[in-house]
Order: sequence, then C-alpha cells, then structure tokens
Amino acid sequence: MNIADKMYVAIDYTLTLESGQEIDKSPEGQPLGFITGLGQIIPGLEKALMGRSAGDKAKLVVEPEDAYGLIKDDLFQEIPKSQFPSDVEVKPGMAFEAQGPQGPFMITISKINDNETITVDLNHPMAGKQLHFDVNVIEVREPSAEELSQAAASFSSGCGCGSDDAEACGSGCNCG
Repeated sequence: MNIADKMYVAIDYTLTLESGQEIDKSPEGQPLGFITGLGQIIPGLEKALMGRSAGDKAKLVVEPEDAYGLIKDDLFQEIPKSQFPSDVEVKPGMAFEAQGPQGPFMITISKINDNETITVDLNHPMAGKQLHFDVNVIEVREPSAEELSQAAASFSSGCGCGSDDAEACGSGCNCG
C-alpha cells in the first residue's frame, strides 16, 4: 500500500540540519505515527513521503518554505527587560518558554537593547532552516476510527504555537 491522502503512516526518522547537527529522531522502537492530509507533520516531509510504501528508506531535504517557514522580521519584538526573571543574566541566543493564549511557546533572545528592553525572536526555532530527514517507512494503512477521532480532537485545541494566527506559526500550525 502506498502513502496517499488520509492514510495512517508510521516512520522512523532522524532529523539533521544542513551542518549535520542532529536535531531530533524517533525513539528506538517508537516510530512517529500520523495521518496524512491533516497537517500533523510539516508539509514538505509529508509531500516527499507521498507514494512511498512500508519498507522504503529515503534521505529527504525539506526547504524552509515547506517546513517552519522563512524568518519573518515582524516576529522580532521589543519587550521590557522586567518581563524576564531577575535572577538570570539574559544573553543573546538564550531561549525561554513563554505562556500564550494557546499554551507554551519558545522565544529566543535576539539582542539586549539597553537596560530597559530586549529584542526577542518569536519565529519558530526551526524557521529559515533547511531540514534533512533520513526516513524509514515502517507502516502504511487505513487509519482506525480511534486514530481519526484523536486527530480531530487535536484540532479543537488550537494551533499549539502560542498564536491564534496560523501564519505566525511559520507553517500553518505544523509546529514541532
């Protein structure tokens, strides 16, 4: 059976950046399962998997536009330094978890402006990055009724990116 729209797919994967740095991988014996066409994984990976079947192995490259999007300048914002823990020396490159209306999301310190404000980057941490996947397709089948209902329930909880705006997520709510 080949991967097509609305199919249950399970893959083992390793995700690396262009530099070769490993970012993520499926735990041993625990493949990532998802239903195609529901936006559960980044669009570029899903598209590259279409037509493949169980047992297929592939090295896939996903461009930023088909992953977490390009870096958006309007997602760099100045916020008061008082919004950060006073017991932490805030430095560029540091990441913090913040709480938004849709739950937690990550912000990265871009620049310390002065004693009063800090520029933060609200782009997804993988925005602007080319992603390299080493994939092994483990399973392809029709999804069960339970899997479909679980997928539907996950959509009712919002984007999960800390924003009501799908575009702010970088790739339409496909946040990792």
